[in-house]
Amino acid sequence: MSFKFEKLLIWQKAMDLAEEIHELTKKFPKEELFNLTSQSNRSADSIALNIAEGSISQTSPEQHRFLGYAIRSIAEVVTCLYKAKRRKYISQEEFDKNYKDCFDLMNMTIGFKKNMN
Repeated sequence: MSFKFEKLLIWQKAMDLAEEIHELTKKFPKEELFNLTSQSNRSADSIALNIAEGSISQTSPEQHRFLGYAIRSIAEVVTCLYKAKRRKYISQEEFDKNYKDCFDLMNMTIGFKKNMN
């Protein structure tokens, strides 16, 4: 027994990304706890949450709307990564790896959304 979204590769990748971001933000300074740390984690968690919520929607427009929210959350994570890199909280290598993961997940999610039609 499982929920439909558990079988979706985009949901699985979103879950992995959120855990990676969570580990990355553990290194951020304490003064960022309620700012960049919190925002990074909330936006990363939001990706999988919206994919899951959209997958149980009753209508196609609802599914599209929640996938749109997931895509926006990916863009938010990317912006948080840029902020973290500029503030020297993460290395270029950490930025590159997570940026690529976000880029791949964004393309997968956009493709999934287009194939729903």
